[in-house]
Amino acid sequence: MVAIENNQSQVQVAVAAEAVPVPVPGPRIPREARSLLHELAAAWADVADCRALEVVPLKGAMTNEVYQVRWLTGPAAAGEKEEPRREREVRKVLVRIYGDGVDLFFDREDEVRTFECMSRHGQGPRLLGRFPNGRVEEFIHARTLSAADLRDPEISALVASKLREFHNLDMPGPKSVLIWDRLRNWLRTAKNLCPSEEAKEFRLDSLENEITALENECSGDYQWIGFCHNDLQYGNIMIDEETNVLTIIDFEYASFNPVAYDIANHFCEMAADYHSSKPHILDYSRYPDVDEQKRFVKTYLNISGEEPDAEVVENLLQRIDKYMLASHLVWGLWGIISDHVNDIDFDYKEYARQRFEQYWQKKSAILTS
Repeated sequence: MVAIENNQSQVQVAVAAEAVPVPVPGPRIPREARSLLHELAAAWADVADCRALEVVPLKGAMTNEVYQVRWLTGPAAAGEKEEPRREREVRKVLVRIYGDGVDLFFDREDEVRTFECMSRHGQGPRLLGRFPNGRVEEFIHARTLSAADLRDPEISALVASKLREFHNLDMPGPKSVLIWDRLRNWLRTAKNLCPSEEAKEFRLDSLENEITALENECSGDYQWIGFCHNDLQYGNIMIDEETNVLTIIDFEYASFNPVAYDIANHFCEMAADYHSSKPHILDYSRYPDVDEQKRFVKTYLNISGEEPDAEVVENLLQRIDKYMLASHLVWGLWGIISDHVNDIDFDYKEYARQRFEQYWQKKSAILTS
């Protein structure tokens, strides 16, 4: 997820969680993190004073505390090429302090291994160092996409092509589908956390059968498996506006899955605007229409410059419809669990309610078509 700094003409974006720098007192940087930051800065010849760091809290993170850390730079070291002053004013990194409760959703060590592997593939920021409850990451200079960007045909086409590249990454580990195990694990967690009235409200007792039925329905189709991001909302996509090169970030939920699920999840995220006054409210009138979906899928499939086969396009669109239901269940359960373990200012329960409503509304039409 992404943190944005809006005080420059070229917006600079740090990898965090849809966040903007805000002046709040007393940044809580752990002692071990400060020691690591001092060591990193001491190795950079252009940093004037490795201990004279400035810490800027980044507001808006959903599960982590995120900070931009920067140092003033001095003259170039002897023998180094002198750079324009405006490019040498500060060194910046991103500090991510892990939030509570994330172990209910994913294994942090698996996530860090994915992060490191993605970095070796040239995807996302570099890992600069780790401390007991967090890490230091490269600061990426680019613009985070907005909710409106996802509906821009040119940017959407870039996303489609980048997602195909992402799905084809040669990542280590078994290439088995995770989605159904994740759903069942999160359902068990939600049941354990919810009081009986809440479990009844969200119909949790019926979801095991719903998951099984949906898995059987989807498993009857051809399964095109790839390495999926599984959380491709606009805040996890960055664009270099000079080159139009996209970077996908934040791999906490990444795993092998049917690519149709990842595309469906991306389509669902078009209903969200996490920077609005009510970030938990979804507007499904913004879900892409048939023409938008078809345009995205054609771009995704077009790797040879030739128009993809119409039947292949239609088959993938049908699978995306089915996996859209799985996306609603995943993030509905995520919302219920987060409501019990996270104190961030976000109405998780209302968010979950909307995702489940979409599941029940769309289920019959999709599974009987």
